Amino acid sequence: MVCNTPSSVTPQPFEAPAPYLVFRRWDQVPAAETPQLAIFFATPDVLAGLFTLANYDGRDPHGVIAPMGSGCASIISYPYAEGQSAQPRCVLGMFDVSARPCVPRDVLAFTVPLHRLARMTSNMDESFLVTKSWETVRERL
Repeated sequence: MVCNTPSSVTPQPFEAPAPYLVFRRWDQVPAAETPQLAIFFATPDVLAGLFTLANYDGRDPHGVIAPMGSGCASIISYPYAEGQSAQPRCVLGMFDVSARPCVPRDVLAFTVPLHRLARMTSNMDESFLVTKSWETVRERL
């Protein structure tokens, strides 16, 4: 699989790390496999939580990016390139008009390189997730 992305993020065309890219639901990932990315298809309230948690432990307020690109670029190419960096960012996507019919109207994608997700989850117990504000938002989910 080859998917071109702008040179500002990926200096060369995306080269798949294996002959096939396998997508599985998180609860169906075999213990012997280590995913490279976690893709969340989420509504605005869930995105708000993911966005805030992604930026919780960083000094740079740009821990989440929304680069222009196709649907596959936003859930595969850009996040995979971010996963190769020392300070990986999360990618908000599925804005591509040709990809929008493939998801519900109130859903976007939020893709996280796995080692970034590990940092995010390690912060959960001391983050906004234990506040009254999040409790109010969570009740709407």
